[in-house]
Amino acid sequence: MVQAETLVKGQRLRVDLNKVRDRLPADLVRQLSDDPIGVLIGYKMVDGNSFGLVLQLTNSMTSWFFEDELHLLAE
Repeated sequence: MVQAETLVKGQRLRVDLNKVRDRLPADLVRQLSDDPIGVLIGYKMVDGNSFGLVLQLTNSMTSWFFEDELHLLAE
């Protein structure tokens, strides 16, 4: 799990497919199965108490994820 307050835009993160598989469309699950890495491009308010992290994936698709669905990559 990542801590959003320590992240910077442009940082590469890995999506934990086991935690997101049940809420994502099939085409996005296939994309993430091939390449689960994305670049942090922003934040999204998802409800009154939390926010998501917006990633740009390798195919230029963007999607948001909760902090506990992402892991830092070793630089």
